[in-house]
Amino acid sequence: MSALNAAEQRLCDVIRARGASLRETLAQWVAIPTGHNFAPGLDQFRGLLVDRLQSLGCGIELFPGDPKPDWLYGQSAGGPIPPMAVARQSAGDGPRTLIACHLDTVFPPPPTGAFSAMSISADGRTATGPGVVDMKGGILVALTALEALEEAGVRANWTMALNSDEETGTYHSERALRAEAAKCQIGIATEPALPDGSLAVERFGSGQFILEAFGRGAHVGRDFDKGVSATAALARAVVAATDLADAEKGWIVNVGPMRGGEATNVVPDYAAAWGNVRFPTPEVCEALGRAIDGLATGAAGVPRVAVRRSFNRPAKPLTEGTRRLAELAQRAAEDLGQRLPFGRTGGVCDGNILQDAGLPTIDTLGVRGGGLHTTGEWIELASLVERAELFAITLARLAEGRLDVSGTTRG
Repeated sequence: MSALNAAEQRLCDVIRARGASLRETLAQWVAIPTGHNFAPGLDQFRGLLVDRLQSLGCGIELFPGDPKPDWLYGQSAGGPIPPMAVARQSAGDGPRTLIACHLDTVFPPPPTGAFSAMSISADGRTATGPGVVDMKGGILVALTALEALEEAGVRANWTMALNSDEETGTYHSERALRAEAAKCQIGIATEPALPDGSLAVERFGSGQFILEAFGRGAHVGRDFDKGVSATAALARAVVAATDLADAEKGWIVNVGPMRGGEATNVVPDYAAAWGNVRFPTPEVCEALGRAIDGLATGAAGVPRVAVRRSFNRPAKPLTEGTRRLAELAQRAAEDLGQRLPFGRTGGVCDGNILQDAGLPTIDTLGVRGGGLHTTGEWIELASLVERAELFAITLARLAEGRLDVSGTTRG
């Protein structure tokens, strides 16, 4: 701790004084159901956060969302499109940091049973609950750090973006998020740390696709020879798609849900399958995209296979700018007596978008925990204070100009 200056020590003192209240706040937030596109819960949670941000003197804007592609699996027509809330704090010259947070969780609302609220373990070290680590704990870490900066008189330029659709691909908010990135020089997202507490400095990219097969319907008993099976055509296309997977090349291809036919005595005229790809670099993304497009069989006649895709989460390889930013955070962690090793993951997040938009970006400054996307999701409660301290010190040092952001275009 001796490496901290007086202002940084003051930040830590402010945060530690809030230790008990952080648990109470997190429990209140976890009790608000914010499963994807559940407007009542998302609106309530967004409003609560906006009120706290306004108390810091921030200007607030709400940006309407864009529609998703209608072919995505699980996508239904209509329904509310959530806005993205943006809070901005200005402190004169200096780099501006974009802090990306998502309000949504993966749990369909309303939650039921014991997992509908935060539950603290008997030893008081961990807690479970929907979104406790992904990412309501991370949002709390960021907001606590920002409030500590204000209380300690440490001025910094920052923008906080609160979207509500990260778990379903950021289709609604990507355009607004990129617009904010264009006004900033540094990116931070409050996703949870990797399982060992590491900071993710590299991420694969991700894309969605649909294979649609068209045939000719017929009665199996009377007109079988006149029918053309869409499911048979789809099966061949699915095998061709999964055969593209090649771990050594970094090509990950998975086909999940499939749909086709309504009765065993009818030759099906339509079938569809939805898939996901992952890729480590922009070059692999392009090559894999061409290969997926190549599964289409033409525009006329039957059987016919059509392909639609959206590779909307770019790969996030380690760049020089991101490396320098990660090392600044790592030094801050060391000065706090914390470990912050680096790692890589095949998972994606809004940090992929921020780096692709030109910002050096670190995206796992949230809390430690595990069980993401399961009813066993848990948080290490001590990390609320520890990560809030790390977040605050990192922002304070960025405000001092300790990261050279000149020449860091494209990450």
